[in-house]
Amino acid sequence: MFEESGKDAGTISPVLTWIVGALHLIAAFSLVGLVLLHSGKGGGVSDMFGGSVGATAAGSTVAEKNLSRITVVVAVTFGFTTLILGLLLA
Repeated sequence: MFEESGKDAGTISPVLTWIVGALHLIAAFSLVGLVLLHSGKGGGVSDMFGGSVGATAAGSTVAEKNLSRITVVVAVTFGFTTLILGLLLA
């Protein structure tokens, strides 16, 4: 009974590595795109949605705040997939 589970454990590792690798690539390209969307010293996605007109005292609009939140989630996903791939390929 335990011998069969040992055979399955050897075949799931390459599949898991491919899945995590694909997720890692998606996160990497998404992170590059999201960072490029951020505004620098005057421009970016906040100006595209009229952020320069309705800027608050903090200097961020709703679009910029949501973009920042999405970027943080993608960055954390990228970090976790990096660690998982390191453990799987070690």
